Amino acid sequence: MLQTVLDERQRKLLKAERLQLEALTVALARFEATPNDLATLQRSLAQLDELFLLVVVGEFNSGKSAVINALLGQRLLAEGVTPTTAQVHVLKYSPEVTRQPAEEHVLVLTLPVDFLNEINIVDTPGTNAIIRRHEEITQDFVPRSDLVLFVTSVDRPFTESERAFLEKIRSWGKKVVIILNKIDILEEQDEIRQVSDFIAENAKALLGFVPEMFPVSAKLALQAKNETDPAAQPRLWAASRFEPLEAYILQSLDQESRIQLKFLNPLGVGQRLAAEYLKIARSRLDLLRADFETIDTIESQLRVYAEDMHRDFRFRLSDIENFLHEMEARGIEFFDETVRLARVLDLLNTSRVRGAFERDVVADTSQQIDAAVQELIDWMVEKDLRQWQAVMEYLEKRRSVKSDDKIIGKVGGQFEYSRRALLSSVGRAASRAVAAYDKEHEAKELADDIRFAVALAASIEAGAVGLGTILTIVLSTTAADVTGILAAGALAAVGLFVLPSKRRQAKADLRNKIADMRQQIMSGMTTQFERELERSIQRIQEAIAPYTRFIRAEREKLQEVEVSLGEVESALKLLRARVGEE
Repeated sequence: MLQTVLDERQRKLLKAERLQLEALTVALARFEATPNDLATLQRSLAQLDELFLLVVVGEFNSGKSAVINALLGQRLLAEGVTPTTAQVHVLKYSPEVTRQPAEEHVLVLTLPVDFLNEINIVDTPGTNAIIRRHEEITQDFVPRSDLVLFVTSVDRPFTESERAFLEKIRSWGKKVVIILNKIDILEEQDEIRQVSDFIAENAKALLGFVPEMFPVSAKLALQAKNETDPAAQPRLWAASRFEPLEAYILQSLDQESRIQLKFLNPLGVGQRLAAEYLKIARSRLDLLRADFETIDTIESQLRVYAEDMHRDFRFRLSDIENFLHEMEARGIEFFDETVRLARVLDLLNTSRVRGAFERDVVADTSQQIDAAVQELIDWMVEKDLRQWQAVMEYLEKRRSVKSDDKIIGKVGGQFEYSRRALLSSVGRAASRAVAAYDKEHEAKELADDIRFAVALAASIEAGAVGLGTILTIVLSTTAADVTGILAAGALAAVGLFVLPSKRRQAKADLRNKIADMRQQIMSGMTTQFERELERSIQRIQEAIAPYTRFIRAEREKLQEVEVSLGEVESALKLLRARVGEE
């Protein structure tokens, strides 16, 4: 319907406006906007093809219906001092008077009034209606309007509820005209001026400008239009001061002005929604930044944990290396003392030499290493448990931080609900892990793993024996090899040159054997340490993975929404400036 009266420039503007509002609809739907906001935007789009919509709002008993009756020239809508309008009345043109229900709480009245061919009028329930649904109906219709007639009265000018409602109208970017009704109850023109100044001052403070205002008496205007006495009619009409308002609505709002307002209406709705949801997206991104800091802090803790564990592990391994160095030193001293010509007969007693070697050289090395390994295992298990507890405590602090005040307009609540649920879930998982942490079981498993790793490195069948037994086997093998060399050397010792050679060989073999043993122990334990540390960190990362995935996915979605809403908001602002040039 609108297309038929548009020129080429206006058609291009209309096309651009539709394009941006449709893009906004897609962005808001993806952002899970409320059904009411999406419906409002859709209605604004649809109304581009409808007649100019004039919505009359105000408190009950301000005279809204009386103003409309005066415009129509006949008492078609009920008037009274109590809330008489429980429904929205939409007035349209028809040769016949009809009443037809439309959507819920909306009644369409068709009337044979010529100007309704170009303008539809909406009469709404009072903004201060006792029945809350009536006020909601009024608020629902404001975004649909092309022009809002805000009716107040001289006996109750600019009440608190009117002030609050006018602020809502402003947020939708609507053009507002204020009608000061019931001036007939004031005796002096100065009184009317004082009330008008009061309203103008308050409206400017609220809106930032003074809207057009018309002081009228709808009661006298209707009387004048229905007055049969030619002498009384002009007097009543002049006293009503209704003519400037009627001229504004029926003449000043020509077709071009109405088209301009028709274009501005959905732009105002779109700008409001784009700005509102852009604030929500940015507030959520701010909240997610704190969540990412939480994840980054945990990841940083895990990195520091791994670095500390590696450093301390190397320090603890040095104790085991020292035990082997000490055994090697004792072995060298043993060979210097034992493999001498003066003790050649003792060397022929292989059992005695081996016993002396095991007693004086091997000594309690295996027990020392076993104790050191067990201490290392206990340290690893304790560190693992403490790291779980640290992560759990940190997540608990994050979960206890109230974020409601950081989210503007908690639309749907699904975002915050999901976020809180995941934080709680991750926190519970960490708590369960800590509560179920069996240090004895963990230590036993780790000891078994290390035992098998060392046995594998030493090519020994571990079976059910302990680490100390494995080391004893390795050390005893060393003793057998070395004392075997000594025995062979003793049997062959005829001259003075054989024993020094065998002593050097025994020392070299001892060093090689201990070096191999050191390599086997260090390699086996380091491999298992790395595996256990990786497993510990991976378990923590897996526990917080759902929370991590959520905030990463949400950030990606919100960043896309922020960009699209920002682009639409800028485009709508430019369009509004172009429409304003009409």
